[in-house]
Amino acid sequence: MTNQIKTTLLLTLMTVFIMMVGRVLGGSQGMVLALIIAGGMNFFSYWYSDKLVLKMYRAREVNPSEAPELYRMVEDLAGRAGLPMPKVYIIPQDQPNAFATGRNPEHAVVAVTEGLLRLMNTDEIKGVLAHELGHIKNRDILIGTIAATMAGAVMMLANMAKWSAVFGGFRGNDDEGGGGNMIAVIVTAVIAPIAAMVIQMAVSRSREYLADATAARITGNPEGLAGALEKLGAYSGRIPMQAEAATAHMFITNPLSGRSLAGLFSTHPPIEERVARLRNTRPRPGSPDRGSSSDTMTRQAKNMWDSLR
Repeated sequence: MTNQIKTTLLLTLMTVFIMMVGRVLGGSQGMVLALIIAGGMNFFSYWYSDKLVLKMYRAREVNPSEAPELYRMVEDLAGRAGLPMPKVYIIPQDQPNAFATGRNPEHAVVAVTEGLLRLMNTDEIKGVLAHELGHIKNRDILIGTIAATMAGAVMMLANMAKWSAVFGGFRGNDDEGGGGNMIAVIVTAVIAPIAAMVIQMAVSRSREYLADATAARITGNPEGLAGALEKLGAYSGRIPMQAEAATAHMFITNPLSGRSLAGLFSTHPPIEERVARLRNTRPRPGSPDRGSSSDTMTRQAKNMWDSLR
């Protein structure tokens, strides 16, 4: 299934879900209002969700004179991947992490944290950047950003349902009973956040594996990304990050993995499995196979790519 179809399906399902919640909260009038809101959210998600996410994390755009080494790496890797040069942003956070956003490769953004630049070596940074460029090349940055916006909308509806239950529910002017069904309101308040997390999980796990494989092919060095993932996993539990659950799936590793409740619904596949696929071995904690030459790394990258196409 192409990502264009996935995006359309996601928008359709979320529109239907938001309308159902509107029906529960306000009867037929609530459903009409929810349809209007969903239409606005769909339009906003396509054109402006990337800007919202960047603003949420106070990311600032940098040019070649402000971050010459980072800019040069992105430019080189984008050229290898056959992509237009994306905009480059830096996020003022200590936890090493990164994400890509934008509605298409011509309007793409790669954002990295200050912690990533400080704690990773050059090969590891290149691996992370190539992973994000992999998302752009595979055209799944739009669906990830839309999922973030929609998950936020669902969480907002969940809060509305919660307060509706506390204060006796919204009342529609029809007699269908939709607005007054407190059991349905309470169930909505419980299910909506779970639905938001399921949405994120549905669009995240498979695309992370594919982006890893694409990164290995772009760099010809799977070990760079494998080493970066190991560090990212270690640091995510030790260095907290101010991140929103609705956008956690956008990052290369879950920025909330150190929080017990956030770990109940993981938006990312296990780091050990991702590293093992990059190294083309089964997980062997404490005894990683780091390869022996650049030729071996290039061959591993090609094999991994071919297996996931």
